[in-house]
Amino acid sequence: MPPSALDRLASLHIEYPMLFEVHNAAAERTSHCGVLEFIAEEGMIYMPYWMMQNLLLTEGDMVFIKNANLPKGTYVKLQPHTTDFLDISNPKAILEKTLRNYSCLTTGDSIMVAYNNKKYYIDIVETKPSNAISIIETDCEVDFAPPLDYKEPERPKAAVPPSTAPTAEEAAEEEPKFIPFTGPGRRLDGKAPKDKDVSASSPAKRQANATNSVQPSTASTSQSSSSRKTTGKLVFGPGGNRASKETEKAPEKEPKEDPKKDEPKFSAFTGRKYSLKG
Repeated sequence: MPPSALDRLASLHIEYPMLFEVHNAAAERTSHCGVLEFIAEEGMIYMPYWMMQNLLLTEGDMVFIKNANLPKGTYVKLQPHTTDFLDISNPKAILEKTLRNYSCLTTGDSIMVAYNNKKYYIDIVETKPSNAISIIETDCEVDFAPPLDYKEPERPKAAVPPSTAPTAEEAAEEEPKFIPFTGPGRRLDGKAPKDKDVSASSPAKRQANATNSVQPSTASTSQSSSSRKTTGKLVFGPGGNRASKETEKAPEKEPKEDPKKDEPKFSAFTGRKYSLKG
């Protein structure tokens, strides 16, 4: 600022440190700043380029400056323009060092942080206790908002489990499973099994039926042969008529066959034999 500004401020008995409100009436933009030296030419002031951008100023534009008393800041929220600022090894230390060069902060302004030959721009999102605060010799809480170009990583979609129900083709291709104890059963005492669902077409059943059919036939043949022998016997003398009568009455007196005797007896190991050699 020019030396004449210092003379005017000294006569007003202002408070130190000197803080000013800068207003661009053409763009209706307002910001706040301090003063470095009073050595500029009369009618002119020099300000950083980033501050001219905040006020939408170009060289030679008219601005209004007045003294301001700002409260000490207790809270400030910052938002970097790019995520590159987060890649710095220790951004907190860099920011603390940079803010020592600033005397005040205004909500809506953007400040520039120079580090490692690169410029990082940061927006002032919020300040407390007012929209403009002093950060000289104050303990201020700093918070960060996500960078302007930050994008949240997409959440991986949950994998849809495949359908557990087998299709018709898969069901057809499945081989039949082994089911144990599904064959017919036989009793060692020769009696018929109680299970009536046994298939009559099984080899063991056919063999048992064949055995049963053979045994009654042999018994009947033996009875017929014995009857033939008795009827064909010749008897001479008076006992002939008696024998003939006895033979005539014989069929009537034949005792009824016990049904228990007609039951086929179980004969073990009557089936065919097979060699493992084929």
